[in-house]
Amino acid sequence: MTPDILIVIAVLVGAIVLFVTERMRVDVVALLVLLSLALLGVITHRQALQGFSNEAVVTIASVLVLSGGLMRTGVANILGQHVLRLAGHQETRLLAVMMLAVGLMSGIINNIAVGALMLPAVLDIARRTDRPPSMFLMPLAFGSLLGGLTTLIGTSPNILISGALVDSGLRPFSFFDFTPVGLIALVMGTAYMVIVGRRLLPVRDRTRQASRRGAKELDQAYQLPSVLFTLTLPPGSALAGKTLGDVRFRPALGITVMAILRAGKTILAPGARTKLRADDRLVVQGTPGRLSALRSWRQLRLEEDWHVEQDLVTALKFADLTVADGSKLIGRTLEEVDFRGLTGVLVVAITRDGRFRRTRLRRFTLQSGDRLLVVGVPERVEALIGSDDFTNPRTLTADEVARIYALRRRFLAIRVPQESRLAGMSLTETRLRDAFGLSIVGILRESETRLLPEPIETLQAGDLCLVEGRQSDFENLEAMQQLEIDEQGSPTIDTLESDDVGLAEVVLAPRTRLSGKTLREIDFHEKYGLTVVEIWREAQSFTTKLRNMALKFGDALLVYGPREKLNLLAKEPDFLVLTEVERDPLREDKAAVAAVIMAAVVTSVVVGLLPIYIAALAGATAMVVTGCLTAGEAYSSVEWKAVVLIAGMLSLGVAMQQSGAAQMIASSVLGSVATFGPRALIAGLFVITALAAQVMPTAVVAVLMSQIALSSAGDLGLSPHALLMVVAVGSSAAFMSPVGHPVNLLVMGVGGYRFTDYTKVGLPLVVLLLLIVVFILPLIWPLNG
Repeated sequence: MTPDILIVIAVLVGAIVLFVTERMRVDVVALLVLLSLALLGVITHRQALQGFSNEAVVTIASVLVLSGGLMRTGVANILGQHVLRLAGHQETRLLAVMMLAVGLMSGIINNIAVGALMLPAVLDIARRTDRPPSMFLMPLAFGSLLGGLTTLIGTSPNILISGALVDSGLRPFSFFDFTPVGLIALVMGTAYMVIVGRRLLPVRDRTRQASRRGAKELDQAYQLPSVLFTLTLPPGSALAGKTLGDVRFRPALGITVMAILRAGKTILAPGARTKLRADDRLVVQGTPGRLSALRSWRQLRLEEDWHVEQDLVTALKFADLTVADGSKLIGRTLEEVDFRGLTGVLVVAITRDGRFRRTRLRRFTLQSGDRLLVVGVPERVEALIGSDDFTNPRTLTADEVARIYALRRRFLAIRVPQESRLAGMSLTETRLRDAFGLSIVGILRESETRLLPEPIETLQAGDLCLVEGRQSDFENLEAMQQLEIDEQGSPTIDTLESDDVGLAEVVLAPRTRLSGKTLREIDFHEKYGLTVVEIWREAQSFTTKLRNMALKFGDALLVYGPREKLNLLAKEPDFLVLTEVERDPLREDKAAVAAVIMAAVVTSVVVGLLPIYIAALAGATAMVVTGCLTAGEAYSSVEWKAVVLIAGMLSLGVAMQQSGAAQMIASSVLGSVATFGPRALIAGLFVITALAAQVMPTAVVAVLMSQIALSSAGDLGLSPHALLMVVAVGSSAAFMSPVGHPVNLLVMGVGGYRFTDYTKVGLPLVVLLLLIVVFILPLIWPLNG
């Protein structure tokens, strides 16, 4: 085994581990593969970058633009609606027509785009026929995967496999070379789902398609009614006159105010500026447990003795620091860099352009020139003064701080009462800072003073705490302890909808940039004016701590707010709203133009007038020139992460071929199977490819397995076209795992599927494709041809 082969195998194994564990983005993994092979000398630097100009990559990007043109002009929508109109109401006919229609559409439109387009329509069919969407959504995903096998441009693996033939000096596949095997797979796969598969599908009645008055369906689908209750403001409550934004119900109690019942009127989806009044009744979503825990703290006592507080303040050190040019803090928040944890120092004010900011500092994005007022024990502050991140340090006395920043009013002395549940809780567990904006700066315990205690510090009964915060924040804490739970009947979802306010279900769009980010990080509520009240993930419902949950592709989000805001959300490229809302109008006047362009692309390839990569690129350009798409829409149609992934992994394909690694793997893995005959070989090749497709991106599987198939064909004298057709079918057989293909994830949360549901329904379908590959494919593509 040569050194180059060892390097290639090591890089291959490392890439597979990273793909399966999802420790890094797939495009970053591809770039690491490319750089590793180039820097270690396995391939030349020029070869490392050739993937970005590869014909297959250009074709894939162009086909995505063509798909975007068909979507934006309404061609795909028209096709989908007309075909599904023929489906009727009989379940077997519905399944058959839907899968065949989706499959045929996926032959000319990217299968992920088809899945996203047809998802709301299929949900509407489920609602109108009073059937659970779980009976239709997995067949929708599987139909799009099978349909991708019917043409050259149906799915990325087909294009990549044809490109591998070109790179080897062989005739590439033509546009309809995939059609015989692909159509047989689509028809037999549809028959399987209609006869057997539908009986294996889970029956989870989560009818989620919400029309303008869809509260009843959502009531059945979500767990929301079980987490709705009513709070009453008692007479004389300190919360009266304050806005919801000032009170901070969500961080303090983990609840969302859905409506306010006031003097016989209902205020739905109140905003942050809505002021509370005495005797208001608040319809909230959450659990009463947080309120009960807050009451168990007992009433904290505010000490008016300034001298005790002054003693603690005097022991601390204040400094005014300016964020330096080139500081690593620029463009980041204190929360992102964990400023308190890293420095042991607390930021109590930020000055920018002569204006002081004293609240919500942790999420304030810093800029060069910002002045930070910090407080801490002297040695920690001195260490910070010497940091390269700051310039113009200036130490201040407590009196100067009080005079310049008016900060004396920001320090409160609070006593922990006896028998309080706070005793024994760490500072982190109290959530005083996150929930109420109160930061404990020091603790006076008998004769001992603890300055800027660590978050793990435990409070004790009788502690006197020096707290940095506003007195109004402390008043909010006191007032929340006095809130009363109304036990007279639970509110229902019907009371939360009107012509102007409603609930809607949302999923992440296939090309979203928000996967892995939390609602808090993207400022969902502030940016969109809507509230996420529930998240459905892998057949589980989550109603608490939603702001800190990292979103995952496949999640279904129940959102609440003004319908005009829902309409705006539907126009966001990161979300797919499954509710009937106003969207940007389609360019239906360009539908005929888009259809002609697509037909011209297909015809020019079929008759041999143009190679696929030139025809597709010309078609994509024509979509923009004729106004079917804007230039911006064309660029957004391309899944750039997938383009980088494919371009980077093509370098590994080159390395496998040049180093001899592909030939060695083919000989060792498939060589022993080949002794039982060519059919045994293609069975083994299919099984390995299909298993890899369950956990790795299908494009990556196609790139790697095509090299192994070509080496096996050369060693054993078999038809490379036949073996590569086996790889094409295996690469699209991602039926046993939701992570095998994005279209599986797209329907997972909405359908309420679990991981095992895909395995139970998908395994027989994979076996069916294996039988097609072993017994039917050789009749169309002779193994010895």
